[in-house]
Amino acid sequence: MKHVFIIGSKGIPAKYGGFETFVEYLTKMKVSANISYHVSCMTEDNKEFYHNGVRCFNIKVPVIGSAKAILYDILSIKECIRYIKEKGIQNAIVYVLACRIGPFFSIYKNQLKELGAHILVNPDGHEWKRSKWNYFIRKYWRTSERLMVKHADLLVCDSKGIEAYIQEDYAIYNPKTTFIAYGATVKESELLESSSTELLDWYEKYGVKYNEYYLIVGRFVPENNYELMIKEFMLSNSKKDLVIISNVEHNSFYKELLSSTNFNNDPRIKFVGTVYDQEMLKKIREQAYGYIHGHEVGGTNPSLLEALASTNLNLLLEVVFNKEVGSDGAVYFNKDKGNLANLINEVDFYENEKIKKLSTKAKQRIINKYSWEKVVNDYETLFLNLNKEREK
Repeated sequence: MKHVFIIGSKGIPAKYGGFETFVEYLTKMKVSANISYHVSCMTEDNKEFYHNGVRCFNIKVPVIGSAKAILYDILSIKECIRYIKEKGIQNAIVYVLACRIGPFFSIYKNQLKELGAHILVNPDGHEWKRSKWNYFIRKYWRTSERLMVKHADLLVCDSKGIEAYIQEDYAIYNPKTTFIAYGATVKESELLESSSTELLDWYEKYGVKYNEYYLIVGRFVPENNYELMIKEFMLSNSKKDLVIISNVEHNSFYKELLSSTNFNNDPRIKFVGTVYDQEMLKKIREQAYGYIHGHEVGGTNPSLLEALASTNLNLLLEVVFNKEVGSDGAVYFNKDKGNLANLINEVDFYENEKIKKLSTKAKQRIINKYSWEKVVNDYETLFLNLNKEREK
């Protein structure tokens, strides 16, 4: 039996973002009877429970501000070490999601090494570049990433762009890497009809019409290029709306965005808050005329995969991570003034056949390269063959 301990996500059942969704699918779609998962969960107690047939162990973490996630990972890895010792587990795998505990990593790596365990790390994607962090936090993230790359037995990258970055920027450590994608599902929403009262009420509330809106879904942070997309849409001649689904709060970024764009003077720009119902969100994606994706930091973005799997027409910022995923199933824009506006004016008049071809290519790409079935199979193959790879 191969025991795999997963730490770094907030846990399952998934209620949050990408890592949580990944762990949810990895465990609920488990195929091999020779793998036993142990999942760390951030909660208010230290109990154990089972979900998707796998052992979940709670980690109670005091509220200490932005350092809470770091402490959570440290407490989680310490609990893994305790459990491995207590149960006498041989050749365990500890898979750490994100690079938060670099300065402390070598201590626990050595303890796990003494127990014969392998330690894998998912480096996520350029967390130190995110504008929400101040200089000192960015410095910590960069240092933490470097130290985790240095000490990991294997780095599992969900983007080939991130894998290339790790190999190039940390060549001094000769890092061992592998690529396993994030996943998505190409399947129309079956739980929510197009004529459902819930969906129609949502359309009416925000003055949105079927197939008459472009959609943006993502975290409300500057590096996702909201200012660029809003300004360019305002420059366009489109008669459609721009619907923005995000965790918008009237914070400093919102005020700066309002000041720099005056989007409140354009009735096409519609901030609609968040949509937590996943079936509802899927239906909103499916019925959009197009999706606009401005993310430029990080690796494979879950919201992009979901858009390619659901929305017929996708307009992506031309950076390596997005082109890697979208390939020829999307159209691309850059940051030059007028570039996205002109693209919107152009795609507004695409013939249905052209949109259908792009949609087919996008969905086929998800099925071939990014299906959860493939992701789960790739991970199980990795976990079950890790000893052989190590010996090589």
